[in-house]
Amino acid sequence: MRFIWVLLIASIAAAASSAPAQTPGTATQPADAVAHALQAKYDRVRDFSADFVHTYQGGVLRQTATERGRLLVKKPGKMRWEYRDPERKLFVSDGHKLYSYIPQDKQVLVSDVPDGDHATTPALFLAGKGNLQRDFTVAYAKIDGVPAGTTVLKLSPRRSEPEYDWLVLAVDPKTLDIRALVTVDSQGGRSTFTFTNLKENLRIADKEFAFSIPRGVDVITGSVNGQ
Repeated sequence: MRFIWVLLIASIAAAASSAPAQTPGTATQPADAVAHALQAKYDRVRDFSADFVHTYQGGVLRQTATERGRLLVKKPGKMRWEYRDPERKLFVSDGHKLYSYIPQDKQVLVSDVPDGDHATTPALFLAGKGNLQRDFTVAYAKIDGVPAGTTVLKLSPRRSEPEYDWLVLAVDPKTLDIRALVTVDSQGGRSTFTFTNLKENLRIADKEFAFSIPRGVDVITGSVNGQ
């Protein structure tokens, strides 16, 4: 459960940074140059939608699971991860609160959206307050499970993060669209999100990010870090 909060915040970050526009990078350029161009690209994106496949492998229990759904993101800080198969789940940020709802559990977890020093480095990137080159050591990488033909960047946080050891972004070398996101945690668990059908600047309505507490569910309040 905690990982999806980290990812949720991370997506808020990637959708709203503030660097000057650059030409998309290629593998012939230094990895830092590609990271800079990637951040600049998402400056120009007001909102986007995508289909996703989430695969989890490993961890203490050596689990393997694959789920599918739909993602909506809108600046500043709005996001909707709707899992549709095999189990319905909903993770929503309205820019102020984060809502986690799994109908089968009959619970809604509600947390504040972190800001400032309370946000993780991916969150700072997505919320427009961070910088890939400042917050991460960036290098090219090779990793299984990402779409073929993509440029793969390994992002190692410059400060220790409790939820993951490093991130990998796989991007289209021509458009810099994000095609996959991979995280590896301290127990060896690996989550891979692959994205297809990406559409940008759709003028997504704010109502898509409004969450109403369903009747008959328990409401649990807490922090993203579980504190």
